[in-house]
Amino acid sequence: MKPNLNVGISDWKVNKGEGLIVTYALGSCVGICLYDKTVKIGGLSHIMLPDSKGVAASAAVNRMKFADTAIPDMLHKLIQMGAVKSRMTAKIAGGALMFATSSEKFNIGERNVAAVKETLKTLGIPIIAQDTGLNFGRTVFFNTEDGKAEVKSTSQGVKIL
Repeated sequence: MKPNLNVGISDWKVNKGEGLIVTYALGSCVGICLYDKTVKIGGLSHIMLPDSKGVAASAAVNRMKFADTAIPDMLHKLIQMGAVKSRMTAKIAGGALMFATSSEKFNIGERNVAAVKETLKTLGIPIIAQDTGLNFGRTVFFNTEDGKAEVKSTSQGVKIL
């Protein structure tokens, strides 16, 4: 098997065929797996914030940080590799409430999940599985050979999406 492709915070990676794409320590961040099972092409994004609104547009801005820019950019790359948008599906994980707060404004995890869902809806990509919310971190192992996403957490064990 190919070595793992590691996705950091505000990053994404794509792969075709055999291999694992891994992102660690999703707290309020959200991991988004996009997959075309016909050609076995997939990608995993680790977004940190819901949207890029209000951020100055410049070359220095990391578009992989935001749901509204990272997901379309990753989709574009997957299509360049041979994926077909109409066959794409999504699996998402993360978006936890990591710090107790009564303010909706500070529940970044919930806002991230909502932004990811809205972006995927706008792109016409269905979410076929998810493990989001609550109050624990997650690690995602995404297999681009079969499209399975394994979500691990210390408190909840392993969940296959």
